[in-house]
Amino acid sequence: MQKQREAGKRVYVTGIGLISALGNNVSENHISLISGKDGIGKAVHFESLYTETLSFGEVKLSNDQLKEFLHLEKESGFTRTCLLAVKAFDEAVTDAGLSVEELSSFDTALISASTVGGMCLTDQLYEDANMKSEGSEYLEAYGCAAHTLRLIEKYKISGFTDTINTACSSSANTIMMGARLIKSGRAKRVIVGGVDSLAKYTVNGFNALKILSEFPCKPFDENRDGLNLGEAGAYLVLESEEIAGNKKVYAEILGYGNSNDAHHPSAMSEDAVGAIMSMRTAIESAGIVTSEIDYINTHGTGTPNNDRVELFGISQIFEKVPPFSSTKSYTGHTLGASGAVEAIFSILSIRNSEVYPSLHIETNMEGFDAKPITKLQSNVSVNYVLSNSFGFGGNCTSLVLGKVKTFNALLIDKLGHKCNWDEANER
Repeated sequence: MQKQREAGKRVYVTGIGLISALGNNVSENHISLISGKDGIGKAVHFESLYTETLSFGEVKLSNDQLKEFLHLEKESGFTRTCLLAVKAFDEAVTDAGLSVEELSSFDTALISASTVGGMCLTDQLYEDANMKSEGSEYLEAYGCAAHTLRLIEKYKISGFTDTINTACSSSANTIMMGARLIKSGRAKRVIVGGVDSLAKYTVNGFNALKILSEFPCKPFDENRDGLNLGEAGAYLVLESEEIAGNKKVYAEILGYGNSNDAHHPSAMSEDAVGAIMSMRTAIESAGIVTSEIDYINTHGTGTPNNDRVELFGISQIFEKVPPFSSTKSYTGHTLGASGAVEAIFSILSIRNSEVYPSLHIETNMEGFDAKPITKLQSNVSVNYVLSNSFGFGGNCTSLVLGKVKTFNALLIDKLGHKCNWDEANER
C-alpha cells in the first residue's frame, strides 16, 4: 500500500539550465549522455601543477568566451564561478519563460549553492588577502555567496534568497529547501541549483586526501582509484501547480530526505546509516514504495569508500535493486553543483525514457550481486528516479523525482481505481 505523500502543494520543474564538461546547454549535455561520451580529460583553461597528471571535467569555454556569450565583456569582478552560474541560470529562466516581473516578484525565491565560490581565484585571493596587491577587481567576489549576489543584482530578484554549502550535497539541498518553501506556501516559485568551478584550493585539498584519479573515473568498478574533479552550473525553476498552469512541465519533485551520520570529515560510515536514512526518508515522503523506483542516479564518485558504502546502503533498502549508474563518469565530480546537475540528468531520463550507463566499467565490484547499468537503455519506463548526493561531514541528501501524471492517473493513485468526472467532483 502506498504511504501518504507529504502534505502541501505540488512542485513542478518548469525550466532547466546546465553547463558542464558535456556541453554548454541542456541539449548538448543530453546528446553526450546518449552517445556515451564523457567530458573528462586534460584541463586547458585551469592552471595547476596537476593538469599534466590528473584528469578533469572542465567546461570547454574560456572565461573570455563565457563573457562574450553573456555580453559581460565590460563588467568587472566576475569569477569563473559567477560566469558559469549566470550561463546556467539564464538558460533555466528563459526555458521557463519567466518575465522580468516574475523574476522580481516577492513570490519568487532564489536558493543557490557552491563549495568553492570565488576561491576559484586561489592565487589572486592569496595576493589580496596578504596585501601583496593593490586590491584587485575581485575583492567582493571571494565569498561563497558572491555568485548568488551577482544573480540577484543582474535579474533584480527581490524575494527570499539564500546560499547553501553542505559540500557535495549542496545543490540537492537547494532543491529540497525550494520544494519545502513552495509546499508550505512561503513561495510560489523558487529557482534552485548550484555552481562550482575548478580551483587550486579544491584540487590541492582533494589531492591531499589521495582520492584523485589520473584517468577518467570508473564508479562501481572493482579497481576504481578515485574521482575526477569537474565544474558546472545547473539550475531548475520550481513552481507550484497553481502558477505552472499550462506551462511545459518536466517533472515533479515528489520526495526528499536529508541526514547526517557525523562519522568522519570526509568519509562515509561503513554501515551507511546516513545514506540509508536519506534514501528511505525521500522514498517515504514521496508516498511510494521502494519497488516503484525505476532508476537510481547514484552519488557514485569512484572512490573506494563512497561506492562501497552507497551500494551497501542501496542493497539494504531494495529487495531487488533497480537499474543504477553514476553520471559522474561523464562530468567528473562537480561538487556543489552535482546535486542539481544530476537532478537534471534524472529529469532527462524521465522525459526521454532512458537510463544512462556508468562508463569505464571493466570489473564489477566484489561482494555485491547488483551491477551498474553499462549500456544505454532506451524506450524504458522511468516514472520515479532516486537521486543521491552525499557530502563531506556525512551530509546525505536524496531526492525522488517523478513523471508528471495526468489528472485521471492522479485520481487512480488516490482512489485505487478508475473513476468518472462525477465521482472525481464528489471526492
